[in-house]
Amino acid sequence: MLKSFRLIALLALFAFFAGCTAKTAPVEEVAIDAQTAAALKSEASVETEVTDSGIEPLDPELEAAPQEAEKLTPEEEKVLQSSNGIYFNLDEHDTKEVQQYFGFFTHKARKTFDRWLQRSEPFLPYVRQVLSENNMPQDLAMLPFAESGYNAWAYSRVGAAGMWQFMPYTGRLYGLRVDWWVDERRDPYKSTKAAVEYLKVLHEMFGDWYLALAAYNAGEGKIGRALKKTGSKDFFDLTKNNHKLSRRARLRAETKNYVPKFIAISKIFKNLDELGFTNINWENGIQVETVKVPGGTDLLALAKACGMKWSEFHKLNPHFRRQVSPPNAVINAYLPERVMADASDYLESPNSRPFAGYKRYKIRKGDSWYRIANRYGIPVAVLKSVNNRRSNLIKPGQYIMIPGRGSAKAVYATKTTKTRRTAQSRANYRVRKGDTLWDIASRYSVSVTTLKRANGLYSSRLKIGQKLYIPDNNARSSARSVAKAENVKQQLVKYRVRRGDNLWKIARRFGVKVSSLMKWNSLNSKSILRPGDRIKVYVQ
Repeated sequence: MLKSFRLIALLALFAFFAGCTAKTAPVEEVAIDAQTAAALKSEASVETEVTDSGIEPLDPELEAAPQEAEKLTPEEEKVLQSSNGIYFNLDEHDTKEVQQYFGFFTHKARKTFDRWLQRSEPFLPYVRQVLSENNMPQDLAMLPFAESGYNAWAYSRVGAAGMWQFMPYTGRLYGLRVDWWVDERRDPYKSTKAAVEYLKVLHEMFGDWYLALAAYNAGEGKIGRALKKTGSKDFFDLTKNNHKLSRRARLRAETKNYVPKFIAISKIFKNLDELGFTNINWENGIQVETVKVPGGTDLLALAKACGMKWSEFHKLNPHFRRQVSPPNAVINAYLPERVMADASDYLESPNSRPFAGYKRYKIRKGDSWYRIANRYGIPVAVLKSVNNRRSNLIKPGQYIMIPGRGSAKAVYATKTTKTRRTAQSRANYRVRKGDTLWDIASRYSVSVTTLKRANGLYSSRLKIGQKLYIPDNNARSSARSVAKAENVKQQLVKYRVRRGDNLWKIARRFGVKVSSLMKWNSLNSKSILRPGDRIKVYVQ
């Protein structure tokens, strides 16, 4: 009897909290079976895994509700009462709450707002473009300020994510993939298109932009039922009649303040100069190209092939939750134009996809890296590398990726390719008849392990005539070997730039790297090529 009572109490508590979640389709209207609930719970648990680096909580200022209005200067009072703006066209309403948020963001949270402006600059031109293409009010570009401070990495306490703070259910509903491998709610470009589509649907549903914004925050079901029960015609009428609703049906303070906060942010943004903020440079939008990444691609190796650190790659591609792309799916990656030739070359290589035969494994009690590696016949080093782990500690309930048959060899191949190329260019010993690795290592006082690592070898077999690099073997001869390897005869071609050319296209045409073109011609990523210009290209 006591157990039954506890179960009923727990179910009631769960139902109460479920009714409090925001920005998702009405929970009350979706039937969730036990299996689905378990899957969602499991999915939520991986949000905080160590392997998914870069997760950030929302700025505290986003959840602040100022109770008192700041004392404004005459200039600020003038801005608050104004309704001017070049790009913005939503009607404005001045309320006590608008004034409070206006004062909050121009005084107490001024540094935070300044940080949001800097963070938004790379994405604002794109957001504005998508809104224009869909004939939507330009004011809606302010929504990610109110949602996340334009932070693609932000996660809320209830599980909303990305610049537009989609909940998993709503994100999937509008075409965003959300799973262990990828969270496209953090994709600034794809999530923007999804958010614009969702807002369009909400506007068609309510016929009013402020009601659409309230529904974006609270869910269309909540707003629809509140309008019906109170007979209200618009958002401001609805907030006045909020007390007429039952406690459970009432709009939460967050939703009542959501539109005033949005209006305050919009007023500030229209008058950045007058308020002493740094203005937005609309020409400073991030310039990236989209590349289609096949399933099972080693993203860390892709970044290295493009001459980028993982942190640089991940900053442009926050939607990837692992250093491997999901198998059996093509996912967008965003890269600077200057590295597109290198990215294309790498992705065409069969070694770029060593993880096609993976399986997702849930760590059990008593597991260790050694036990799992031994069970699946994979070296511990490979297993840890695939999962981007350094620590020897693993926790039951977490998930890791197990490479399939043949993948371990491919991992080694991917890692050793660059080492072998470097060794070939620095080679200072040629294998003779009768040589073994042990003989060569003994002759030059290095260990066999060091010799294998220096040459990217995972086998002890040698071929007569094979070139090896002997570490610390006569610095002078090593230097001569390096110079000889680099002294490849090249022919200079003076190429005339044609209409439609860019560095990436020219590099691909001649089979050279974009970085080499830039070096030969003293160019940088911001340099402009004009038809008729002549640039130097060195070809072998």
